[in-house]
Amino acid sequence: MDELTTTQQEEQQTGKADNPLHNWKKVFSYTWVVKNIPFFLFLSLLAVLYIYNGHLSDKLTRKISATEKNIKELEYEYKTVKSEVIFRSKASELVKAVEPLGLKQISRPPVVLQQAAE
Repeated sequence: MDELTTTQQEEQQTGKADNPLHNWKKVFSYTWVVKNIPFFLFLSLLAVLYIYNGHLSDKLTRKISATEKNIKELEYEYKTVKSEVIFRSKASELVKAVEPLGLKQISRPPVVLQQAAE
């Protein structure tokens, strides 16, 4: 204990050596802050990247849900149109559709035409 400096002896006498509120001045001195500026910049960069990543993931999630909703709407539209096409392509529906045009369904089988031999 004889090798203690005068400031350390004074701190022990006043009780400041055990007081953590007094030790923060030594830890956060100007030289320590200047020496660790690159580390603080690195932490700042990580914080900015973390925030950007959060915003990007939220944006992507909203875009995915909007796309899924659009896909479901298109699937419903596809199924509706497909069933309508199948319904309208029935023979009975075709007859009803062309009746106003004056077309009628033939009652006799079609005639096969043959090319005359020369």
